[in-house]
Formats: sequence, C-alpha cells, structure tokens
Amino acid sequence: MRQTAFALAIAAGAVGIGSAASADEITVAGGCFWCVEADFEKVEGVGDVVSGYTGGTVENPSYKQVTAGGTGHYEAAEIEYDPNTVSRRQLYDLFFRSIDPFDDGGQFCDRGNSYRTAIFVDSAEARADAEAAKQAAEQELGREVVTPIIDATPFYEAEDYHQGYYKSTERTLTRFGWIDRADAYEQYRNACRRDERVQEIWGADAPFV
Repeated sequence: MRQTAFALAIAAGAVGIGSAASADEITVAGGCFWCVEADFEKVEGVGDVVSGYTGGTVENPSYKQVTAGGTGHYEAAEIEYDPNTVSRRQLYDLFFRSIDPFDDGGQFCDRGNSYRTAIFVDSAEARADAEAAKQAAEQELGREVVTPIIDATPFYEAEDYHQGYYKSTERTLTRFGWIDRADAYEQYRNACRRDERVQEIWGADAPFV
C-alpha cells in the first residue's frame, strides 16, 4: 500500500460529521496527544479529535498525575469519524504510519509509560480491524510491531488547555519567551524529531509528513 493510497484520505482540513447518528469513534495512543490530534484532524471524514487519558486505574486523572506515572494511563486521542467517508481500518492504517511502532518505551523524545502507543478496542469487529492493520504494518516493515491492542477502558478528557493546542492562538511561556501555543507546538514537534523518525521508518508511506 503506497503513499498515494494514504494521500487520498488526507484533506486540507477536517470535515464535519453530518449527524451524530453517522459518527463512530476510535481511541488510540500515539505518544503526545497534541500530535495525534493535529494529524488526524487533517483526515477527510474525521470530526472532533479529543485529547485525553485511558487505560489506567484512577478516575478523572490530571495531566500531572498521568505523566508522573503510577496511574497506568496513556495519553490518548478519541477520534470521531464518519464511516461513510473513511473506514475504521483506514484510520488504523494511518495511525500505524504516524508513529514509531518499534518503540515500547514512549514515542520520540517523550519517554515513559504514559507515552507508549496502543489501540483501544470496544468490539470484536474493531479488534479484527486493528489486528489486520497491525499485521499489514509488520508485513510492510518486515519487523514485529510492539503496539498492543487493548480492550477499551474509560476515556477521560484532558484539561481544556490541551484541546486544540496545536492550533491555539493563546499565549504560553516557553524558553523562547511568550509565544502562541501553535508556535510552541511546532517547535516542540520539530525538536522531538517526530516527523523525521516517522519518515525514516515509513518513507513514502508516512501520510502526515
């Protein structure tokens, strides 16, 4: 499956979901949830992408609790999509091609259990699609993919300031001074070398690079 096939799913910006009845959801963990949100809101047929926490044992955890460790949560994203426009399997394929699927200790410059990758499934059909996408990734790369496929657990939305962080014009204090969150996000993503590593692994099949 070459890059042109994946490019067909990418739009200049997200399109709205026609109605609540036509929407479905997947939940994935791909390291920094800002990056997952930024990537998947480019996909045609995807509506809201919500940053949050899942897979842990503490109710309504905070970002500080999750990143400190001990709660068992992953930074995750809940992706709403229109199955009449893009399929769950297509989204899983895009997901694997947006991460480092060989890293079981975090993602890129973000280390620790909360930054590990995973797919969370809530049905036999979702598990079958996720397993098929994982197998396809392993076949293409010729190596074992360490990303687990896990039964879904409660998803808790992250704090308001995390939502849409990558496109926010709110100002934040960084080592470069006060800048827009969108600019801070770009500097973080570049410094983390996320796109560079994804392209190193996937080459022309890296859809968001």
